[in-house]
Amino acid sequence: MKTVKFYSRVHIAPTHRQLIKPAKQVLVKAPPLVSRSNKPLAMNTEDLLNILTYYHLQEFSSGRELIQALEEDDYARQFVAPAGGIKRSTFFDTVNERGVEQLFSVFIELQQQAAGTLPKQHADLGELVAIDGSLIDSVLSMHWAEYRTNSKKAKLHLGFDLNRGIPHKLFLTEGKGAERPFVSSIIRPGQTGVLDRGYQAHHLFDQWQVNGCHFVCRIRESTHKKILKEFPVSDNSHVFFDAKVLLGSSSVNQTKEPVRLIGYTVEGKNYWVATDRFDLSAEQIALIYKLRWDIEKFFAWWKRHLKVYHLFARSKNGLLVQILSGLITYLLLAIYCHEEHGESVSIRRVRQLRSQIKNEAAQQAEQQATAKKLRREKDPKRRKRLKKTHATF
Repeated sequence: MKTVKFYSRVHIAPTHRQLIKPAKQVLVKAPPLVSRSNKPLAMNTEDLLNILTYYHLQEFSSGRELIQALEEDDYARQFVAPAGGIKRSTFFDTVNERGVEQLFSVFIELQQQAAGTLPKQHADLGELVAIDGSLIDSVLSMHWAEYRTNSKKAKLHLGFDLNRGIPHKLFLTEGKGAERPFVSSIIRPGQTGVLDRGYQAHHLFDQWQVNGCHFVCRIRESTHKKILKEFPVSDNSHVFFDAKVLLGSSSVNQTKEPVRLIGYTVEGKNYWVATDRFDLSAEQIALIYKLRWDIEKFFAWWKRHLKVYHLFARSKNGLLVQILSGLITYLLLAIYCHEEHGESVSIRRVRQLRSQIKNEAAQQAEQQATAKKLRREKDPKRRKRLKKTHATF
């Protein structure tokens, strides 16, 4: 965050400084924004990140509202906007054409920092990564975001670290882009992908096992299964089926590698989950799939409270910049809430954070005004001028 010195003291709000500290530590590794002409850049990578983080944190609903705040709000103008201010055209041109490489670098470094800072939940279940896609309503001018005739949508493919409750990896495609191919790009060997029925693909179940990647995937109840070996289930368990099987028909799409199939009941509804995890109990597998709901809750909270899907960009580059900055803001909040309160991110803590920054900014403005007044009163030249003024009466 850009700092302003006043009497050799740094006057950025302490809470704001604490929030963006992790980003400052990784910005040194981010590639710089480069001008495409002889004209110097109006803002650098740090300025861009400051502005976009401020946008999400303050819940602005449009780019114009953001620019107005950077021009009229004292704190935003002094501590968020570039030193010379920022024009609306400059901001939108930068977002729509540049910044992806820089923000991707910040996101990757910050995600690793958060993963090393936040406590690991469900350690006995291994590294769990939920994977899901989210559609983003777009405008008709966004020709690249094809979905249906006269309908434009982009799709975010996100991996979510269930152990720490933070985003893991992301990809952005047109709305009708397939989801299954991204699983292999999101999970690493040794990790367990947690997937809904839309990701069921028997040839991928085989491929993931060959690659050393684990999976827990809900499948359609009507899926044909060839039982190779049944495992005992407890009478008092919600699990009613546990077996090693081959999925699919032998003449069509049967898995080559055996998988474990677990059936269980929750509130009268049957769930069928396929996995290659034979090292866990059936109840633990059912718990892992239940944890998949965390990515749904993340999407809902993230879109509602950080205004990530209130689009101010029209290009694919601009949309990816906005998505990345929203994820970076969430990572900063996750680190801050853990270090300051020992809690996960909540809207209560975010609102408290906004209030603290606002109050601290007001206090600093008052202190600056008082210091300026004292400085003027101690100015010998000013005292001399005042004496001359009084002598004329």
